[in-house]
Amino acid sequence: MSSPAYASGGGDQPLLDQTIPDNLAATVQAHGQVEALVSCHQGIRLSYDEFHQAVRRCATGLLARGLGKGDRLGLWSPNYAEWVVVQYATAEIGVILVNINPAYRTHELAYALNQSECKALIAAPSFASSDYQAMVAEVQDEVSTLEWTIFFWTSEWDELLAGDDALLAESAQIRASLTPDDPINIQYTSGTTGFPKGATLSHRNILNNGYFVAGLQALQPGDRMCIPVPFYHCFGMVMGNLGCTSHGLTMVIPNDSFKPDLVLKAVAEERCQSLYGVPTMFIGELALPDFEDYDLSSLRTGVMAGSPCPVEVMKQCIERMHMSDVTICYGMTETSPVSTQTLPDDSLMHRTETVGRAHPHVEIRIADPETGATIERGETGEFCTRGYSVMSGYWNDPNKTAEAIDDEGWMHTGDLAVMAEDGYVNIVGRIKDMIIRGGENVYPREIEEFLYTHPDIEDVQVIGVPDERYGEELMAWIKPVAGASLPETPADLHAWVKAYCDGKIAHFKIPRYVKVVTEFPMTVTGKIRKVEMREMAIAELDLQTASRVKHA
Repeated sequence: MSSPAYASGGGDQPLLDQTIPDNLAATVQAHGQVEALVSCHQGIRLSYDEFHQAVRRCATGLLARGLGKGDRLGLWSPNYAEWVVVQYATAEIGVILVNINPAYRTHELAYALNQSECKALIAAPSFASSDYQAMVAEVQDEVSTLEWTIFFWTSEWDELLAGDDALLAESAQIRASLTPDDPINIQYTSGTTGFPKGATLSHRNILNNGYFVAGLQALQPGDRMCIPVPFYHCFGMVMGNLGCTSHGLTMVIPNDSFKPDLVLKAVAEERCQSLYGVPTMFIGELALPDFEDYDLSSLRTGVMAGSPCPVEVMKQCIERMHMSDVTICYGMTETSPVSTQTLPDDSLMHRTETVGRAHPHVEIRIADPETGATIERGETGEFCTRGYSVMSGYWNDPNKTAEAIDDEGWMHTGDLAVMAEDGYVNIVGRIKDMIIRGGENVYPREIEEFLYTHPDIEDVQVIGVPDERYGEELMAWIKPVAGASLPETPADLHAWVKAYCDGKIAHFKIPRYVKVVTEFPMTVTGKIRKVEMREMAIAELDLQTASRVKHA
């Protein structure tokens, strides 16, 4: 007899009842001489003592600029040591850090600054093809609350970073007045449609989540974590940075943005024990022609998260990257982010085919998407979570908050999941991503996992495209392995895929359309933009008429 799809994460360790600055101060006291931060591309090394001094100087610099508890400061930059200093400096004085996606253009920048009512902005001068200075100048007049902007590596930045010793006492008073439940961070979700929503997170939210994610990897003070994922996202600043500082670990920044060779170089030269990444990052690292030249023997663990991981990629990380204790994490920005995690001593099956069990001090359940009722284990439904990790709400948006968090405090994720009898969870897709072909419910991940087993396929993404007869048909976007020779015409590609699938998966799951690509459209965090893929496919396949057909 099946049991309800509900579980509560225990935990030998109680929740940290601290603010971020108090937790950092405790770590500094215990591990002051341990390296806190290494920025490989900048040639910067800071011990915890040195990092703490920089943070507190910067905090007084912010006070001197007129910022105080509850004010919002935007931070717009890729991964630099300066980003981390600002992250902790704002927390010192209760300033709410507003993370700005480095990929934002002027419209998105203005929206985030206005919606959060930012009083100040700190930014890199530029990144890739984006001239941040010019873009800020363009939107300055549109943001009535914005009083000042400072760019890294200018005289104004140097002055801010130098701080004001006369304000140290005031800074200490503010720090003493902070509580763990004060909001300290606004992160804009990378939604594929509509305007971004600002998830409002507290000290308790993000400090504890980073603490438990790192703790479940069994990392010890002095261990080194390579963090190539972006800081503007929870993966970088919470699971990475706060995970490190709450345990006395070393943050290793390989580059300002993801470059697979620089990641492996950093791991090898800094002798990192832990490596973070989304699946596309690990796929890129494993595909390097000189992969075998990097000494990754120091690696033991890490986190793969952000999007579903192909089973074969997980196995390769274990076998080829020495990540025998690698863990899978699952969650969302609104939940700080992690709700489930595998453990290093979990079986290979559990670590490759599930996203783990409920995180410490977190409740999870699988609900009927229509009724909201908890379903039975083994059935597919919506993943919901409740506990310390759930955001206080979307900034200045009570209506969207009420849509996401029900009256009982459950966060409804929009993800489709199955909880096995042993409590392990498998994410099978997004409610909105589920493809309905002729009345059959098809989950793209199932087909992606199967096609990934083909030796000539490095990565694959499956989407639904409009069809007048069936409502939707399946389309596979295939990224071949280097040197693979795939058929060139659409008809031959389809025949090639069909031949591989025949007799192995149901006929309605075989993609009708196949496209060969070198890259997928994706967000900065490595999430595939399937909405954009669908739009491109409709145009390329001339399916505009089919897209207008209404189906019951």
